[in-house]
Amino acid sequence: MRRAKIDSDDKANRRRLSEPLYGPLDRRGTSPFYQQITDRIRAAIRSGVLKPGERLPSTRSLASQLSTSRGTIDLAYGVLASEGHVVGRGAAGTVVASHGAAVPRIHAMTSAQSDAASVAPFRMGLPALDAFPAQLWARHTARHARRLASDAMLVGDPVGYGPLRHAIASYLAVARGVRCHPEQVIVTSGFQSALGLITRAFLEPGDEVWCEDPGYFMARRGFEAAGQRVVAVPVDDDGLVVEAGVAQAPRARLACVTPAHQAPLGTSLSHERRRALLAWASSVGAWIVEDDYDSEFRYGSPPLPSLASMDDAGRVLYVGSFSKVLFPGLRLGYLVVPQGSVDRATYLCEWLYRDRATLPQAIVADFMVTGRFARHIKRMRALYAERRNALADALVNRLGARLTVHSRMGGMHLYVTLWSGADDVRLAESARVAGLAPAPLSPWVVSHRHRPALLLSFTNIAPRNAARVVNRLARVLTD
Repeated sequence: MRRAKIDSDDKANRRRLSEPLYGPLDRRGTSPFYQQITDRIRAAIRSGVLKPGERLPSTRSLASQLSTSRGTIDLAYGVLASEGHVVGRGAAGTVVASHGAAVPRIHAMTSAQSDAASVAPFRMGLPALDAFPAQLWARHTARHARRLASDAMLVGDPVGYGPLRHAIASYLAVARGVRCHPEQVIVTSGFQSALGLITRAFLEPGDEVWCEDPGYFMARRGFEAAGQRVVAVPVDDDGLVVEAGVAQAPRARLACVTPAHQAPLGTSLSHERRRALLAWASSVGAWIVEDDYDSEFRYGSPPLPSLASMDDAGRVLYVGSFSKVLFPGLRLGYLVVPQGSVDRATYLCEWLYRDRATLPQAIVADFMVTGRFARHIKRMRALYAERRNALADALVNRLGARLTVHSRMGGMHLYVTLWSGADDVRLAESARVAGLAPAPLSPWVVSHRHRPALLLSFTNIAPRNAARVVNRLARVLTD
């Protein structure tokens, strides 16, 4: 009797909502089918066309009606469940969530893949959106959303979800040689969140801080906003020039570095300078922020050891992020503090960071523990190597007489120097008007002169499109 009622409700829903909600899919557009279905149902729920408690068509019947696979419908329903719009009821099917009873909403993979095609070529800071395992991620998300425990609906642990901290500690031990206990790992909302904690826990206003020049401008601004005095230390082919830092500010309280893949030049901090930097920090009691933002992606050789793995004096504050490996909208990263600083950092987190959402942390922990995270990195490393080589070849073939492509062993972008006298900021702006998104080097520079250059991300440029994209850039550079 119950089965008959469900079938009857399903047929009624199909008849009532067949146009335009469940009408034909756009098979000529760039938006994936699952995304079209997700967008339609989400809009219908928000506008009140679909009411709380109302049952959606079964995946089988909707797949048949739209001439697509059940997997596509499962993915769409999974994304909607991760947002809190719908709830799975087992044999009773999927229903629109009641107001106030929906699971906490998170931004998982609602639009990343559909946006991949519209990402402006060369845009920095984005992983390959077209290669993200969206269906797998949606399944992890939906599973955790359905099994959401009551304690996960409360305010999360201010230092981070326990299983995720364990997973991060295990991953770092294997991948980066960082020996740490889970209690030393603090989950953050990304690099800026970690930097905010560092400036409060380890620095005072007026303290001198070494920053790479050129270097990540958001780090520089973060220290300046906290009242520290930034000392611009030059970078060469061996990374941060430690002797120059000592000459400029020998008693600085902290050095912020990107040793694996210097941002933005792409060089690696040499072994000798790593030793010199650690020795300096130990001798004066300074801290070192190791921003290990994209060390997973190194081509042709194994990843270099982290500074933290060489630190015997407990002076390195190790910062990592999931933005470059998974997707930026996740807003999750981590900070590893020395054992002697755990209490200090924890105390501040309890006062300042009591807004940790548990659900996204649980999803990432599951992704790591099941081995999906490591496999995803391995796949992306091979993909990026291919895309990097294709873009570099296209640049040399088309623009080799006007620019120099610097070959680096790692990272997610190419560093390309221009002709003497070029205005990289103006050229980058002209490129944006043309639908491209290269980043100029100049904003990364403080005081040490560098040849004008552009930073070109290759992560979202498929090899088959490299020559076409470079031709568009050539028109900008030759106008």
